Amino acid sequence: MPTTAPSALSPEAAKALPRHVAVIMDGNGRWAKSRGLSRIEGHRRGADTVRQVIETAGELGIGYLTLYAFSSENWSRPQKEVDALMNFLSEFIKKETKRLKKNRVRFRTIGQIDRLPQKAQRDIERARAELDECDGLTLIVALSYGSRAEIVQATRAIAEKLHRGEIVSEDITEELVSAHLHTAEFPDPDLLIRTSGEMRISNFLLWQISYAELVITPTLWPDFDRPAFLDCLEEFARRDRRYGGL
Repeated sequence: MPTTAPSALSPEAAKALPRHVAVIMDGNGRWAKSRGLSRIEGHRRGADTVRQVIETAGELGIGYLTLYAFSSENWSRPQKEVDALMNFLSEFIKKETKRLKKNRVRFRTIGQIDRLPQKAQRDIERARAELDECDGLTLIVALSYGSRAEIVQATRAIAEKLHRGEIVSEDITEELVSAHLHTAEFPDPDLLIRTSGEMRISNFLLWQISYAELVITPTLWPDFDRPAFLDCLEEFARRDRRYGGL
């Protein structure tokens, strides 16, 4: 990847934008630790990055943006940090809904939303309803999300239909499985970005990213600004996507 991040997309990259970008937002804790700050402060700074990335994706005309905000495994973190993250979630939704509406951003979530605090669930539902008619970028936030649990849930739902005689085994196709995932209403991601340099997927959209291009950047999430995002899109445009063909 280039050492100097672009201030604007090249004409080639502008013509080859991914329809759906998924992001594993990693590095808030390390960013804070390196500055002698609390992990909670790192998450606060990371929320500013979320705003930049949403606005940039919307301006560019990207159709879908999925952000991995809180995994099902994150519930095991210290309660103080979990509570802070839930509070940040509610605060962010309430503060940003007006801005998202102005920018025509539709809002969706995936994951086990029923595990979130009632207040967060109410805030999510209000924002979703208020932004439901927006026709620009679709922002998808993964909350209490784990891909393996999602696939297990889909498998159970399909097995129940098979047991009730609603389908036969020959009806079970990739399309049927996809239709039972949390992401059924969205296209699969074309590009997966992971910040902080970690080389793993972390149980995120395992089924959906089968043919996504992966871009791993060493930049910690709070430092992942607009130029860093554009740099990832430039890298995507240079890829030759063959889907197993020649």
